[in-house]
Amino acid sequence: MKLLLASQSPRRKELLSGLGFNFEVVKTDCEEIIPEEVKTEEVAAYLSKLKADTFRNLIDEEVLLTADTVVVFDHKILGKPKDEADAKSMLQLLSGRTHQVYTGITIKTKDKSFTETDVADVELDKISDEEIVYYIQNFKPFDKAGSYGIQEWIGMAKIRKMTGSFYTIMGLPTHLVYKILSEI
Repeated sequence: MKLLLASQSPRRKELLSGLGFNFEVVKTDCEEIIPEEVKTEEVAAYLSKLKADTFRNLIDEEVLLTADTVVVFDHKILGKPKDEADAKSMLQLLSGRTHQVYTGITIKTKDKSFTETDVADVELDKISDEEIVYYIQNFKPFDKAGSYGIQEWIGMAKIRKMTGSFYTIMGLPTHLVYKILSEI
């Protein structure tokens, strides 16, 4: 089996390596346009499948893994921030509240495709404006859905409670990936 990871995320690379898999990082180019009829809780799976479906045809022995993570608060998706002001606004919105993190994965072979979603609830303590500025300036969360990484300062200092997989929040539900890849 030749595993292909279609993700530029250093976190996904780290987690997949940690599972003990050898893989090659590949690129997939697709416009991430979400049709209105896709429910918020299905967006991560929809996007991971879209990425897999737009990748070139696989050959025998190749297995493709794609993933997408979305942060949802009050049924609204919080994507990657456009700039510092957007990141600050998102973190102020999440401060002292509970939100959901959905990570969808698609694992595809030449003949089969498996798409799964995992969700985790995250409750944050209050985050002051000074703490938000500190976090943004020091950790630059511009490549992260919801403007934060659980493995960084916010996760260490401000997560009061979470229900679900830490790794799902980090961007790859490792338990699902391992289960499906082991079965292939």
